Amino acid sequence: MDEENLIIPKHVGIIVDGNGRWATRKGLSRSMGHKAGFENLKKICDYAFTKGIEVLSLYVFSTENFKRSEEEVSFIMDLFAKNFRKDAIKFNKKNIKIVFSGRREQLRKDVIDTIDYVTELTKNNTGNIINFCFNYGGQTEIVDATKKIIDDVNKGIINKDDINVETFSKYLYQDLPQLDFLIRTSGEYRVSNFMLWQLSYAEMYFPLVCFPDFSKKDFDEAILKYNKRDRRFGGINYEGKNN
Repeated sequence: MDEENLIIPKHVGIIVDGNGRWATRKGLSRSMGHKAGFENLKKICDYAFTKGIEVLSLYVFSTENFKRSEEEVSFIMDLFAKNFRKDAIKFNKKNIKIVFSGRREQLRKDVIDTIDYVTELTKNNTGNIINFCFNYGGQTEIVDATKKIIDDVNKGIINKDDINVETFSKYLYQDLPQLDFLIRTSGEYRVSNFMLWQLSYAEMYFPLVCFPDFSKKDFDEAILKYNKRDRRFGGINYEGKNN
């Protein structure tokens, strides 16, 4: 397919999966897999934006991930708190806005401080957006949005009859466009509680490769797969494709 004629999704979500399995297969600790995944994530973000993606939502740590070993969770928190500030400075120079989706409960203070620093540093940037889903759960997001709506109805800020799909979306952790395309690496065929509201009409792709090995070539292949889909949003393609 001619690259110039490719349809580029505006908002892409990536479930960053397979770091631990990648490391285990290489005889390394799971923590080293997370380190490799973290380094690859920066490369994929840069590359995705050169292809025309406007927003990336990255599922890097779920609320359920706290069930993992204390050693693994602690390493992930250290990796984020100790490295993300300097990486955020690089993103800031590229005019990239960084936001976070998820609950602050259970997060260490140094992690929360890093989140606040990065958010403040990049809040006025007008280029691409990276939405890090950290201590995140899709069901929890919907519950939290509902609570905020109830509070605003009780305060008289909004009327319950004014609540619709568009209104509800603005009460989610971030007011972003709906997802166009979801990629989950490592071959698992689940969405695992990721952006359940925003996934309503997203196309999905599940490559077998674990995330540390997910390359620019793999990303290009994902975009080609997206271009072979027929996005009808509940309608009918009267030209006869996939009817």
